Amino acid sequence: MTNLTIEQFQESEGLSDWRVLGDGAYVHYRSGSFSESAGFVQALGEMPSVDEHPPAVDVRAGGVTVRLISIAGDHYGMTDQDVEVARQISTVARDLGLSSDPSALQHLLVIPGAPDTAEVMPFWRAVLGYEPRPDSPDEDLVDPHDRGPAFWFESMDEPRPGGGGAIHVAVWLPLEHAEARLAAALAAGGRIVRDDSAPSWWTLADPAGNELDIATTSGRD
Repeated sequence: MTNLTIEQFQESEGLSDWRVLGDGAYVHYRSGSFSESAGFVQALGEMPSVDEHPPAVDVRAGGVTVRLISIAGDHYGMTDQDVEVARQISTVARDLGLSSDPSALQHLLVIPGAPDTAEVMPFWRAVLGYEPRPDSPDEDLVDPHDRGPAFWFESMDEPRPGGGGAIHVAVWLPLEHAEARLAAALAAGGRIVRDDSAPSWWTLADPAGNELDIATTSGRD
């Protein structure tokens, strides 16, 4: 198994349906009914060697979202094995007449901030039942059941009054849909707090000052 960068995965042949977001590569295929969605998932279960690298699948009446990621040792990202399985999944979808819709993709990340992140991480690990992420155990907690959003702990250079922390969220989007979401957020009363790292991320605030990052994988590896 060979580790790949985000760019290497996205430039691999046959993966035009797929987008790498925060944690893994995602694809969404629209369907006309729950039974059609279930039939697609059944077909995925019949792929050769699918149990050697099973995808995470969300099944709804309107479509199916699939995620692939490789987790081994200190690696938490894409590999050539993900490329092969992604190609198989896209072939199954094409044979069933399903079309991908990148606009339906997003991934949520929760970001607690604290002057000393090591001090607050044990609380969140205990209350959520999460585990340290293999490649970044001092910064990230993930759901061992692969259901809830990941938590990334950010050191705050400017603590809130009294030395307190703050929580904000990040929504990962395909690059081609990020600016439309940004425009919608601004039209809905938001404001830009920081954009010096765009298009990797924009930090926005709502009218009450709660912050959110619109994030993409552009410029990251």
